[in-house]
Amino acid sequence: LVSVLSSAIIVYRLPWTWKCSKLLMKFIHAGLNTIAMILAIVSMVAVFDFHNARNIPNMYSLHSWIGLAAVIFYSLQLVLGFAVFLLPFAPVPLRAALMPIHVYSGLTIFATVIATALMGITEKLIFSLQNPAYSASPPEATFVNCLGLLLVIFGALVLWMASRPHWKRPPEVNAEVLRPLGEPPEGREAESTMTDGSNTDKPPLGISSEAARKQNLKLDEAGQRSTM
Repeated sequence: LVSVLSSAIIVYRLPWTWKCSKLLMKFIHAGLNTIAMILAIVSMVAVFDFHNARNIPNMYSLHSWIGLAAVIFYSLQLVLGFAVFLLPFAPVPLRAALMPIHVYSGLTIFATVIATALMGITEKLIFSLQNPAYSASPPEATFVNCLGLLLVIFGALVLWMASRPHWKRPPEVNAEVLRPLGEPPEGREAESTMTDGSNTDKPPLGISSEAARKQNLKLDEAGQRSTM
């Protein structure tokens, strides 16, 4: 969950992916989350099988409670993400309203996974290190404590990248994800009206090259989506 989920979170934040189709990035994001969910389920089954084979009680520690809650909420996040943002049936107002919640809940689940991993490795050290004990700071304890610090630093970097505005996908590309399939990009209807009308409605000749570049980018994105 820590490695694959973090990759799914920052896949939209990498500048070299902004040239890719928004639909392609959505499939990559959903695919990474699906892989993480499958691995999490396999891990949960392995933990319960191990406990049952060793006659160890299940679900007695805070680590197990928070870990199970993270997996449950992650599965709900995945199902709702598929239904609302990947399939083309959800209305645009619903997508726009749920997008901030989807982002916030994803980051919250990732932070919960980091906390669960930290509690798990600490619990494992306390139970496993007996001679010398964990309190004596043997090399194993120092190594795993350093691993925990690296997990905290890694999680902080991922959350920082996900929360910085300059790491976000450009707005003109973000607009494509909330538009239903088949609907022309903004400005296309007005453009066709001006084309059919008289020349007096044409845009002025002094239009900036930046505006023309953005308009061409929108047309290219619409063509990529209709092709895929």
